Amino acid sequence: MKELDSRRAIRLEYFTVAWNSAEALIALAAGAAVGSIALVGFGLDSVIETVSGLAVLWRFRQHGLKQEAAEGRALRIVGGTFWVLAIYVGYEAIADLWRRHAPRFSWPGMVLAIAALLVMAVLGVAKRRVARRLQSRALAADSVETLMCMSLSVALLMGLVLNGALGWWWADPVAALLMAGFMVREGREAFENANRPASENL
Repeated sequence: MKELDSRRAIRLEYFTVAWNSAEALIALAAGAAVGSIALVGFGLDSVIETVSGLAVLWRFRQHGLKQEAAEGRALRIVGGTFWVLAIYVGYEAIADLWRRHAPRFSWPGMVLAIAALLVMAVLGVAKRRVARRLQSRALAADSVETLMCMSLSVALLMGLVLNGALGWWWADPVAALLMAGFMVREGREAFENANRPASENL
């Protein structure tokens, strides 16, 4: 049963890497085209999700005591990248608010946010279930990141809709600031989880 769950975890992570790689390319391109820091931030978050997926895949290729060390290392790397990303997104969002920069509406961004919302919800729950059965802290943390991506999709969607439908130019940078707050929290929790016993993180 454990071997079957390990194979399931690997399949989930391969899908995560493939999906988030495509998601990052679309979001970064669309964000740059319309000047949306929220879309760019969402794309960069997808890059972090890809790194996290690769780290978990690496963890499942380790054996014995190396697995625990691999999980802790992966959690710390992901936590650090979240903080770097939060600083970038937060700075750009504050700068846009200061300059009153109004991004143009993006249909690709809207479709991407809706698709990510649905896919990440299903994927995050599936990862969480497998993580509990395997007692894997790294996979559990990755499932939280996936569900956080779902939350970011909601924030992105709200920013795009409010800006496009009502002309609220400030909705996009405010949505980006919400994303930055999520990133800071998840970065801190990743570091904390890296130092906890496995049973406390699942």
